[in-house]
Amino acid sequence: MLDPSPAAPAFAGPGLADFERARAVVATVAERTPMQDSRYLGGVLGSPVHLKCENLQRTGSYKIRGAYYRLSRLTEEERRRGVVAASAGNHAQGVALAARELGIRATIFMPIGVPLPKLQATRSYGAEVILQGHTVEEPLRAAAEYALKTGAVLIPPFDHPDVITGQGTLGLEILDEVPDVDTLIVPIGGGGLVAGIASAIKQKTAGRERPIRVIGVQAENAAPYPQSIERGEPIAIEIAPTIADGIAVARPGVLNFEIIRDMVDQVVTVSDDETAQAMVVLLERAKLVVEPAGAVGVAAILSGRLGADLGTTVVVLSGGNIDPLMMERVISRGLAAGDRYLSLRIGLPDRPGQLAIISRLIADANANVVEVLHTRHGRGLQISEVEIEVSVETRGRDHAALVIETLRAAGYDPRTPGS
Repeated sequence: MLDPSPAAPAFAGPGLADFERARAVVATVAERTPMQDSRYLGGVLGSPVHLKCENLQRTGSYKIRGAYYRLSRLTEEERRRGVVAASAGNHAQGVALAARELGIRATIFMPIGVPLPKLQATRSYGAEVILQGHTVEEPLRAAAEYALKTGAVLIPPFDHPDVITGQGTLGLEILDEVPDVDTLIVPIGGGGLVAGIASAIKQKTAGRERPIRVIGVQAENAAPYPQSIERGEPIAIEIAPTIADGIAVARPGVLNFEIIRDMVDQVVTVSDDETAQAMVVLLERAKLVVEPAGAVGVAAILSGRLGADLGTTVVVLSGGNIDPLMMERVISRGLAAGDRYLSLRIGLPDRPGQLAIISRLIADANANVVEVLHTRHGRGLQISEVEIEVSVETRGRDHAALVIETLRAAGYDPRTPGS
């Protein structure tokens, strides 16, 4: 195996034999997740689309693959020292389960505000969890300090040859299930997953008449790869808040960048609204719960920015770990992004019966009122006026426009928030 140091300058990526060996090891703990056809997305793209459901993997994400393979390669002396990692969710659970399966003591640093389901799951796998800091960077520093102090082996989330190799086993699995795949769409955070998949697949299919195209997808608020590829070296960016927190990484992995630069054909970004809409599509059309980071590949298809002639396409749904409270907010945002949840502010004369009139007009447009807020204290209101904010379920953009036009035709001035 290649030099395991993340800083090794001569790193050229794992070879095909490395991926095949890792596959046998990872298969002892990882599930063979379903490959699901999506006729709906196939209609959007104009070619067959398959969903690789790593959201149904053990621990709820692909992370168990790289974590288990890395831990399996520790020496007996390293195993006795234990392992340490830092994560806000999926990597934590992957390391915790891998350590339990291999009988290794694990300590995981997580931020104080980590969602309760992720915290409970990590502890349930037997890891000691230490809550520290309010951002991902603080637990990362704490884990590195802990490793220096105790001798525990630090397990990085993506920037390590063994982690890349373990994640790449997913690529071999995809080739088994869809051997005629033309395009593969993969989420990117630090880059461990797409680096492993791209390397494994392109080596396995070398010489193929039509090379497999690999497209990486980042959240637009946390997308260091496009700029790094343009500059020719990994650069750090300042990330903005994003619902896709599982791929919110400010700087590409050093080893990951080398592989992605050479083997990934395109990197695109998607907005939070597009990601939320993709999650709603996956819920309704595929009956799948997918976390925001895992849904960005579907968002890229729905956005229409991938172009044509993708051929048979596989989208990796990389994870399904999402807090129910976050899911509620994301669904509302996704419905709004798809013009199926319309919020309107309407000024009304302060006299009886006005709310009934508004409700009847909306019903006449075959829409459904789900919430009404009423105030006499809105900015700019006259003493004789009130304002309502009404939330309406619609069937899409054309239906939403019909609701607004119906209200305007009756003499009202409906405004969307912010307008």
